[in-house]
Formats: sequence, structure tokens, C-alpha cells
Amino acid sequence: MGEWARDRAGKLPIMTLTSPAGGLLDQISVGLLTSSLPREVIDEAIAQHGKQAKRSDGKLPPHVMVYFAMALALFGEEDYEEVITRLAQPLARWGCWDWEAPTTGGLTQARQRLGWQVLETIFTQVTAEPVADALTRGAWLGHLRTVSIDGMVLDVPDSAANAAEFGYGGGSATPSAFPQVRVVTLNECGSHAPLAAAMGPGGGGKGTGEQSLARTLYHRLEPDMVLLADRNFYSFTDFTQAADTGAQLLWRVKDTLELPVVQFLADGSYTSLVMAPKLSKKQRTHLLGAARQGHDLEADQARLVRVIEYEPPDRGQGEPEVICLITTLGDTRAMPAARLAQAYQQRWESEGANAELKTSLRGPGRVLRSHRPDMVRQEIYGYLLTYHALCALICAAATEADTDPDRIKFTRTVRLVRRRVVDPAAFSP
Repeated sequence: MGEWARDRAGKLPIMTLTSPAGGLLDQISVGLLTSSLPREVIDEAIAQHGKQAKRSDGKLPPHVMVYFAMALALFGEEDYEEVITRLAQPLARWGCWDWEAPTTGGLTQARQRLGWQVLETIFTQVTAEPVADALTRGAWLGHLRTVSIDGMVLDVPDSAANAAEFGYGGGSATPSAFPQVRVVTLNECGSHAPLAAAMGPGGGGKGTGEQSLARTLYHRLEPDMVLLADRNFYSFTDFTQAADTGAQLLWRVKDTLELPVVQFLADGSYTSLVMAPKLSKKQRTHLLGAARQGHDLEADQARLVRVIEYEPPDRGQGEPEVICLITTLGDTRAMPAARLAQAYQQRWESEGANAELKTSLRGPGRVLRSHRPDMVRQEIYGYLLTYHALCALICAAATEADTDPDRIKFTRTVRLVRRRVVDPAAFSP
């Protein structure tokens, strides 16, 4: 296949061709795509799902279509034939291959043969890992890796199959113009890299909201993480499920949540109880008394938390807003209230990550290209894989330069990568 090297700037991986043997499409795994997703990883996922090529001389083998799905995200404005042509141009210019581009119909059929489960497996089991290291700025709260969770909706083509599978957002009174897919992601705050994702209908219905989808992601938390989450994600069940992973939590809650004082703390915060919603008033009173006396509590009934309340700077919106956070971080010396209030602002990194994927990578207001639900899922996983690769690239560059990854513009990075993938200078003759 070739040997890998780095360009003189030490940034993007390039391929040094060692032999023109084999079909051009076998060589299409270039640049960012292969550096983030080695061929052997793809082959393992393909074998796991029984999607191996039925013919050894097939023009569009399954591993090529995985890279093609990622390239569709990288070149969201282009049609199928243009995407495959862009990837092939550098090799064709060197005169190494004489080839005829596959047709749109051929590429569509190859996507359908691959399905979406292979990409889901690659993302979930291999790719979706943290990329910030101990030296990455803005990635840590003490010894804890900061992660956050948030949701977004993506418009998909208005086909009968998509409408039936995903529905329309906005409710029956003002439905959205296109069917919508809701995607909830768990992101590393420092790098924005997605660590897990769940998707479901954007048209509503039981089990399809952000809270329900987030519930399927908490098992991906690890003990060295601290999860930041907005008030819409809180419920006693979800909070306890996330806490039981061993990760630390720093969640905002609604001002309607009852948080009785157990003990005031020196830094202005206080301990309190969050309790199961079905408990009677008598049971709540008993649990509160037990907590004040230092007794152990039944974990399925109540959890001791620390509460931090503060007002952000005046935003000129009238009445001051009070932010209420609950956390499992109880050490007021190591984690004083002011430090946690400041750390919570990193929660916006998750929204920023989704905005980068939706706007800078996909394009503002652009509808996804797939007319079938299984291809929609494949397309979204292609976006997640490509976005993770871009985040890893940015994080590595920022860490080496000893700067915060937020200081490297995502849009410029996308432009650079797009140029490098099709730039013949990225290849050795």
C-alpha cells in the first residue's frame, strides 16, 4: 500500500508511494483520513459485520467506502463523483494510474452494501477516544479530564422513508421544513473531540429527547473525568447513573429543584440532598435528618451533593440570573466554589463543538444528502469520524505549541485539510 511519512512542516501525514500495483481506489486512504483511521481497524470492523468484499477485484471495496463516507463530510458541498475525483487527483497527476471515476449510481450502491453499522463500530469501539494529553491547555480540572454533553438536530432530505423514520421537529403546530435527526454527543472539552454519540428521531416521541439519548452515553464515562451538563439533562435517575460510573459530576439544575441545606461550607457552598422523585414528604424529612446526623443513605433514595450558587456578570437582561450547580466534588480546598463556577463555563465547549460540526464542516443550513434512514446514520457517523480527526489534529498542534486548542481556528483547519487532501505536493513522486 505504501509507507507513511510526515511532511517537512511535521503536520499532515503524507504517503510515499512504493509501488503502483493495485487499483487506484485501494490507495484512496490518504492524508487525514488514514492517519486517524488505519486500514487494519476498518478491516476488523468490516469482518465483524460480515461486510467483506465478495470479489477481490471489486472497484469499490468496503474499506474504501468507509474513507469515502468520511470524505463526504470533508467535502459536503460536492456530489459523489466530485468527491471521489478530488481524492484521486493527486495520484492521477503523477501519472501513476489511469482510471475511470465510478458513477454516482455505483457509489450509492457501494454505500448501501456497506451499511451504517461498520462506521458505528469504528466510531464507538476505536475512534471515539480522548485526544488531549497531560500538557494540553484547557483540558483539565485538576487531575480530571473535563467532558460535556449536549445535543443538536440535523436536517435530512424530505423523503418518505426519512419522514417516517425521523419525523419533523417543531411540533404539529409549526413543523420543520425537513425531517430531523437528533444527535447527542459527549465531547472532550479541551479538544472538542466527540467521545460518544447517540441519535434518534428529531420529531419527538417517547425516548427520543436529549435526556433519553444522553442516558445511553453515561456508561462511556471514566473515573478520571468530570462531566459538565446543563439543567435540561438533570433527573435523579440520570444523575445517579452518571455518578455510579465513578466519574465526577458538575451539573446545573433548574431553580425549581428542592435543595435543602445539610451543612454550610466555608467557601460559600453547602451540602444538600437530591432525592428520588417518588418519595413522600415524610420520607424526605427522614432522609434529611439522617444526612444532618452523618448517617449513611440508601443510594437509590438520595445522594449527598455540594451546591454552588452564583450570579454571572450582568448581561443587561433585567433581573440577575442565579446559576445553581450541584457536584460530587466535595473537597472545598482542592475545588473551591469559585474554581468550579469558572470550570462550569467549559460546558459551552460542547455546544461549540456541535456548532463546528454543523456550520464549519457541514455548512450553515445545509441538509444532509442521504434519502434513506440507514444512509443518514452512515453519513452522520462519517461526520463524527472526520470531525474527531480534525479535533485530534488541532489538539496535537496546539499542545506542541503550548497553546489552548481554542486558539486555533477550526474553519481554517478545515480549509487546510481540504487543500492538502487534493494537493499533489502532499505526495512523493
